Amino acid sequence: MWIPTEHEKYGVVIASFRGTVPYGLSLEIGDTVQILEKCDGWYRGFALKNPNIKGIFPSSYVHLKNACVKNKGQFEMVIPTEDSVITEMTSTLRDWGTMWKQLYVRNEGDLFHRLWHIMNEILDLRRQVLVGHLTHDRMKDVKRHITARLDWGNEQLGLDLVPRKEYAMVDPEDISITELYRLMEHRHRKKDTPVQASSHHLFVQMKSLMCSNLGEELEVIFSLFDSKENRPISERFFLRLNRNGLPKAPDKPERHCSLFVDLGSSELRKDIYITVHIIRIGRMGAGEKKNACSVQYRRPFGCAVLSIADLLTGETKDDLILKVYMCNTESEWYQIHENIIKKLNARYNLTGSNAGLAVSLQLLHGDIEQIRREYSSVFSHGVSITRKLGFSNIIMPGEMRNDLYITIERGEFEKGGKSVARNVEVTMFIIDSSGQTLKDFISFGSGEPPASEYHSFVLYHNNSPRWSELLKLPIPVDKFRGAHIRFEFRHCSTKEKGEKKLFGFSFVPLMQEDGRTLPDGTHELIVHKCEENTNLQDTTRYLKLPFSKGIFLGNNNQAMKATKESFCITSFLCSTKLTQNGDMLDLLKWRTHPDKITGCLSKLKEIDGSEIVKFLQDTLDTLFGILDENSQKYGSKVFDSLVHIINLLQDSKFHHFKPVMDTYIESHFAGALAYRDLIKVLKWYVDRITEAERQEHIQEVLKAQEYIFKYIVQSRRLFSLATGGQNEEEFRCCIQELLMSVRFFLSQESKGSGALSQSQAVFLSSFPAVYSELLKLFDVREVANLVQDTLGSLPTILHVDDSLQAIKLQCIGKTVESQLYTNPDSRYILLPVVLHHLHIHLQEQKDLIMCARILSNVFCLIKKNSSEKSVLEEIDVIVTSLLDILLRTILEITSRPQPSSSAMRFQFQDVTGEFVACLLSLLRQMTDRHYQQLLDSFNSKEELRDFLLQIFTVFRILIRPEMFPKDWTVMRLVANNVIITTVLYLSDALRKNFLNENFDYKIWDSYFYLAVIFINQLCLQLEMFTPSKKKKVLEKYGDMRVTMGCEIFSMWQNLGEHKLHFIPALIGPFLEVTLIPQPDLRNVMIPIFHDMMDWEQRRSGNFKQVEAKLIDKLDSLMSEGKGDETYRELFNSIIPLFGPYPSLLKKIERETWRESGVSLIATVTRLMERLLDYRDCMKMGEVDGKKIGCTVSLLNFYKTELNKEEMYIRYIHKLYDLHLKAQNFTEAAYTLLLYDELLEWSDRPLREFLTYPMQTEWQRKEHLHLTIIQNFDRGKCWENGIILCRKIAEQYESYYDYRNLSKMRMMEASLYDKIMDQQRLEPEFFRVGFYGKKFPFFLRNKEFVCRGHDYERLEAFQQRMLNEFPHAIAMQHANQPDETIFQAEAQYLQIYAVTPIPESQEVLQREGVPDNIKSFYKVNHIWKFRYDRPFHKGTKDKENEFKSLWVERTSLYLVQSLPGISRWFEVEKREVVEMSPLENAIEVLENKNQQLKTLISQCQTRQMQNINPLTMCLNGVIDAAVNGGVSRYQEAFFVKEYILSHPEDGEKIARLRELMLEQAQILEFGLAVHEKFVPQDMRPLHKKLVDQFFVMKSSLGIQEFSACMQASPIHFPNGSPRVCRNSAPASVSPDGTRVIPRRSPLSYPAVNRYSSSSLSSQASAEVSNITGQSESSDEVFNMQPSPSTSSLSSTHSASPNVTSSAPSSARASPLLSDKHKHSRENSCLSPRERPCSAIYPTPVEPSQRMLFNHIGDGALPRSDPNLSAPEKAVNPTPSSWSLDSGKEAKNMSDSGKLISPPVPPRPTQTASPARHTTSISPSPAGRSPLKGSVQSFTPSPVEYHSPGLISNSPVLSGSYSSGISSLSRCSTSETSGFENQVNEQSAPMPVPVPVPVPVPVPVPTYSGEEPVRKESKTPPPYSVYERTLRRPVPLPHSLSIPVTSEPPALPPKPLAARSSHLENGARRTDPGPRPRPLPRKVSQL
Repeated sequence: MWIPTEHEKYGVVIASFRGTVPYGLSLEIGDTVQILEKCDGWYRGFALKNPNIKGIFPSSYVHLKNACVKNKGQFEMVIPTEDSVITEMTSTLRDWGTMWKQLYVRNEGDLFHRLWHIMNEILDLRRQVLVGHLTHDRMKDVKRHITARLDWGNEQLGLDLVPRKEYAMVDPEDISITELYRLMEHRHRKKDTPVQASSHHLFVQMKSLMCSNLGEELEVIFSLFDSKENRPISERFFLRLNRNGLPKAPDKPERHCSLFVDLGSSELRKDIYITVHIIRIGRMGAGEKKNACSVQYRRPFGCAVLSIADLLTGETKDDLILKVYMCNTESEWYQIHENIIKKLNARYNLTGSNAGLAVSLQLLHGDIEQIRREYSSVFSHGVSITRKLGFSNIIMPGEMRNDLYITIERGEFEKGGKSVARNVEVTMFIIDSSGQTLKDFISFGSGEPPASEYHSFVLYHNNSPRWSELLKLPIPVDKFRGAHIRFEFRHCSTKEKGEKKLFGFSFVPLMQEDGRTLPDGTHELIVHKCEENTNLQDTTRYLKLPFSKGIFLGNNNQAMKATKESFCITSFLCSTKLTQNGDMLDLLKWRTHPDKITGCLSKLKEIDGSEIVKFLQDTLDTLFGILDENSQKYGSKVFDSLVHIINLLQDSKFHHFKPVMDTYIESHFAGALAYRDLIKVLKWYVDRITEAERQEHIQEVLKAQEYIFKYIVQSRRLFSLATGGQNEEEFRCCIQELLMSVRFFLSQESKGSGALSQSQAVFLSSFPAVYSELLKLFDVREVANLVQDTLGSLPTILHVDDSLQAIKLQCIGKTVESQLYTNPDSRYILLPVVLHHLHIHLQEQKDLIMCARILSNVFCLIKKNSSEKSVLEEIDVIVTSLLDILLRTILEITSRPQPSSSAMRFQFQDVTGEFVACLLSLLRQMTDRHYQQLLDSFNSKEELRDFLLQIFTVFRILIRPEMFPKDWTVMRLVANNVIITTVLYLSDALRKNFLNENFDYKIWDSYFYLAVIFINQLCLQLEMFTPSKKKKVLEKYGDMRVTMGCEIFSMWQNLGEHKLHFIPALIGPFLEVTLIPQPDLRNVMIPIFHDMMDWEQRRSGNFKQVEAKLIDKLDSLMSEGKGDETYRELFNSIIPLFGPYPSLLKKIERETWRESGVSLIATVTRLMERLLDYRDCMKMGEVDGKKIGCTVSLLNFYKTELNKEEMYIRYIHKLYDLHLKAQNFTEAAYTLLLYDELLEWSDRPLREFLTYPMQTEWQRKEHLHLTIIQNFDRGKCWENGIILCRKIAEQYESYYDYRNLSKMRMMEASLYDKIMDQQRLEPEFFRVGFYGKKFPFFLRNKEFVCRGHDYERLEAFQQRMLNEFPHAIAMQHANQPDETIFQAEAQYLQIYAVTPIPESQEVLQREGVPDNIKSFYKVNHIWKFRYDRPFHKGTKDKENEFKSLWVERTSLYLVQSLPGISRWFEVEKREVVEMSPLENAIEVLENKNQQLKTLISQCQTRQMQNINPLTMCLNGVIDAAVNGGVSRYQEAFFVKEYILSHPEDGEKIARLRELMLEQAQILEFGLAVHEKFVPQDMRPLHKKLVDQFFVMKSSLGIQEFSACMQASPIHFPNGSPRVCRNSAPASVSPDGTRVIPRRSPLSYPAVNRYSSSSLSSQASAEVSNITGQSESSDEVFNMQPSPSTSSLSSTHSASPNVTSSAPSSARASPLLSDKHKHSRENSCLSPRERPCSAIYPTPVEPSQRMLFNHIGDGALPRSDPNLSAPEKAVNPTPSSWSLDSGKEAKNMSDSGKLISPPVPPRPTQTASPARHTTSISPSPAGRSPLKGSVQSFTPSPVEYHSPGLISNSPVLSGSYSSGISSLSRCSTSETSGFENQVNEQSAPMPVPVPVPVPVPVPVPTYSGEEPVRKESKTPPPYSVYERTLRRPVPLPHSLSIPVTSEPPALPPKPLAARSSHLENGARRTDPGPRPRPLPRKVSQL
């Protein structure tokens, strides 16, 4: 049976439990569980991480822990009773665990490892705490370490700051908010500003001395030296080294290192040096023989120095090598370190170049105890302590020292009968009063134990030696009296014996007879001579002698012999027990000399403070003894002395002696009667204050009042104890009178001088210290009343000086902090005074920092839950007095600009934070009663209104994110809790007072605004918290957003008809609230939207306003980056709101306005989808297609669906910026055109908008035009720029602004130049399909055509798309996907290349137009794209594949032409047609013929530097034996079965036959041209080609060819000026003969850029048989001639996308292996081969463009000037071959006869080509590939690629239209249907003048050896005759040309030159341009 547990409530899982039993609860090791019931070894309960799931688990799996239970029963809460630090550690480590793994995922390795170490440290420390064996101090230490690490980790991980008190977490509910703020502030500051250590220590470790000439033992002496004052500042650290230069005692490491302690910050400067003196111990001379002397001497060796500043740069632990300088002149040894410091070291030698002293130095900071803890390793081995000389900066009581420092300075000795100076050694002993030598009291330095005697070092041959050696004599006080020091002087012989001979001595007593010690300073001692063997053991014999020059002992007045010999020492006593001061001794011995008392008391002030504090207790006893002796006589003197001593202890140096005085007062003071005298004297001084002129002494007295009162109170207590409380009333009266005097003095106003106010300030600053003393004798209320009266007597007028005001406030502050104020009784008395002064200061906005501190303290004392009556009354007083002024203060200080300096800014934030904490404390303490009283206290509604507005504004300020640092979540939650509680109270007042007739919009608006920003706070978004943090917040405060949401709803419902005031203003704010993913909150807010729509519908019959506001707000919320830190779900939440969310839709469906409501929701949902996509895209880094596409989608939505003009324009500019960033200049220009179209050339003023200033519409449109032109220029779209130049030029012309007109015309001219001179790359186009539901809305299941970047091939484009969509899968086929792909939860990309089909073929087909111009029309304004896919229909004939090879041709139509406002546009329509094998064959042959003609033409006009392309093309066609070539077509389509089964194909078969014959003609002519130009080494190949050609002819059944040639002259569109496709129906020759042209079947007009990819036998996709388009590939130059290449090149096709857009030359590989045949699916997506010329542009020199008059080869008949005209007409080979003139077309001579040109015969000889004239026309930049690079071939499902047209290679670098005839450039009769050969003269023929009627073109005559020289000019880019486009190219409105003037597609000629002679000519009747929506006018944008 399950029993509820009593004690087993809480446990930790110690082994994981799977929970496989019924009702089992799955548990992980380490989980904490709460236990509810138990039964037979099982528990039932839940894991705290998931309290909703309850289950059972074995009791053995759980370790129980002690816990206390709150709310026993169903909702009980279990809190573990472990140490709070342990609890915090556990929860923190759990939180860190998950975040730590994330660090690894995010690749933050450094923090990952650091955190790992910290977590391990915390776990170790946790174990130590749990074991519980730590001492109290150690436990404190461990907790300090734990909390420091927890705080560090929290800060690194961006977690919250934890408020702590004594290492334990604080519950914000248990302390006042001001205290919480202080704790947070303290921790925050601690984190920010490391405390500067005031004391520093230098750690020195000696390693070794590296020197070559060692061999003797050494002494090394370290000390610190102040070079500024030229004195040592520390004792010495003494170390002995062995002969190898290493420390002598390796087993005692403490002797190798020392800590120089207690260095103040002032001593860390560059003129403090570490000096090292090295003394050697050995022979007198360093180079003496070893056996010369057995006696060892101390001799100078070397010195090294180092500035302490070198250590300040960093705490280096590396060893330093100090240079050691040798002493050359021993007489200077005493100052060698000074000389080195002064850089006078040139006179010293270094011990060696790489020699030196190796030491380790480190500066440590902090007090010595802290250093011991932190550097325990240093102290564990032991370290010697080296002190500073004398007392440290702060003297500590109880410090026992009695050190006498003696410096052996110098001596003056006589020669003593020697010829040379002496070698003097000094020996020192300490002799006690009994004449015995004191043992072990001479210290050479720390690190060395003290010795009994001292031997100085010896200076060689020096009678005036200077040693300057410092020694410390730590002699005990009891041994001091009667002791003396004796110095013995010996001469050290350098002879063999090495004797030391005594020749004199000196001595000095340590204490004088009167008890004073040897005074500090230098003493010149007398050297008493003596014999070598004198015995000095008997001290009495010499102690009576004088010891110092000028001082004689006793009555020994005998005349001293004048002696020159002397010996100087310097002494310095550092003692806490002995004094050298006689006055001090006199005072202490006052009873022996009563007459000297007055003098002694007067001299006390002159005695050094350190002497007084040493004998503090004795001095005080003396003073009170004197007072007891004669209070009348000495009272005032003793009082003054006492004041002097008390004030002495205020000095920081003696500050630590205050406790000594306190102890004295408590334990040793015995003056029971002293209080009377002290009160009397003090009152006397206070009464004199107002009259006294000099206030300094009185101020000293007032400063000391705290301790004076302490003496008074203690004296009175002693008196009461002794007398049983006598004279109590008298004492009270004395105190009252004293305070009366004080009150009078305080109430005085300072007149004139500020001395009085200074005295008042001094009194006030020390007065609060007296309260605690008074409390010892008086009742709390009494003291409180005394203090209240005293403080109340202060003058309140504010014009007294500011310093006194500040002091007054400080006094109030100290009062609040005093013990007196903590008592509720006294607090109630003092509070009004405190509040009164605070009110005055706050009103004046003065001393705010102090005010804040006082207020904080006031609230710290009022605990939160104290519902005692006194607290409630205090709150009443505070609310009445301060609430209003507190609000005003916060408003005032938050509206000020923040100070610039960081220190001031901190102070500013502090004071703001403190006031805020005070306000929150006050509001939290207020109960219903307080609120009611407050609201009732307002006299009028106006006052209440002002108060509410003020408090709402303050709350809005408190909610600001910058109010508290970002990791102060605890503080923010407390603040929010207080705010929401207060708002709930105040909303009631709002409802009662400001509704119906009293409605006040401003106050309601302020309320709603506050509520919205409250809900939107980041710190309340619980979804972003960790589960544990969320749980804690919900347990403590609940979800405050829902509470506030309910309040908004309730208030909204109360508004009634006043709701209309807030529509549509509140839509935005409320919408923001609904973005929060909190279901309860959304449930509350949704009805408000319905309500708004309903009220708006009632008011205006629609809710357009609601809709407009809703849409604007949605957009701005996105663009503001709302929810950047949150996840996409935040935004998704609004889709349910307006989409399938039941409540709103259901409500709307019940309404009469159902339709418009539902439509609004649909619109908003669609907008949301787009905005969400836009937000997601904009989060990406670099600009990509996704961003641009998304912006275009949104922009179109705003224009078409929402008609939001301003939004539309904003997004135009966002899109423009994106294009500029991505360097899509053309697209940027088109984008800006959208805005330009909305404007007109008017003077209407426009407001400032975006980056545009206020200007007229004309000015803005002009600015836009210029910007667009600039972008078209940068995007090389110069033709569009020209149109805009003209438009703006027209405006300038109409305003007669000729200056700008001139500039514009020049700009236009420069654009024409750029068209002709600069290289332009033709981009590739790619079709992209986006399939699957995972794509953004604007792409999902749509297909687009994209304009590629320059040089971008299919592979690169595909890679780019996959980078943009990293999760997408690339589809490997080109078939249309099925429905499963559309609906898949994935992303599929389908990409292949497509061919652009230009709208207008007119420009492209026109003769003589340079390629530079044509290239623009091939790839601009393209709506239609094509893609071919070959397939077999029916059974495939293995013998002849052509019979069943069909082509599926897909045409794609876009919604907008490319290029446009985006690089890609959606496909609007697709058409699929199938081409039969026969149609396919016709197209292939047409393309191949066109290619041949182009190459032959280029070869003739010498545009090829290399004949290889022609050779290879001829070879490919003639030698196509592998698949049978043309014969395969004959077999397939000319057989009887096919003709009978396809009677409808009769015309097509005839057409195919014509094309075959035409090909034969072209080949024959091509071979003739080839023969002329073929190089010698290629002759054999040429011969082979000719032979094969005759075989081919015979296979075609062509025996006699001249007839064919006559019947069908060949037309070269690029080479001849004789034909134009758009010819007029009839053309008239110059002599009037009318020739009726018939259309030759061989001149079939092909559509531009056919994609013939579907068949390998087809020609290029970029068919240009009429247009003159040309492409080339290196393949043409590098392909090996193959005998197996048929004239059709192959029966197979390249892969569709390859062939559809690759240049044909790249598609004609005869070299593909068989394995690639038939692999249709695999190759669908293979990359298309781009024309190489687009990749390697080569500018063409004008000289490279040759125009030929004829074929100048000797192999052909020449034009002889001697022949007659008819002969000339018959013999020559025609210079141009026409395909247009029909079979009957004949050559026309000048006499009108038609003569057919003969067939070119086989060449029989070679001759040099004729010379050629050079054209001077500007050259278009040629586009050529890099020679020699072989194009890669794509695997193709068919055998061969069809060679395409070749015309634009480096060897063919001339113009596309340069023909055989030189007149091709300047002929005006481009429209003639055929050519006339006019052969009148052999002389050069002038260029015909253009005539207004179409005329046949004159054909140039053949000249003789000298060619005809003609000037050939490139025609302008517009024609004299206007033509109609096949389909007018749709341009942006701004680029469209006015209809009236009917200009052609090219920029038209000036109007005067235009003609309309073709009005009656034949025109194409294709549909016009696509309609575009008319531009709307922008109101004021």
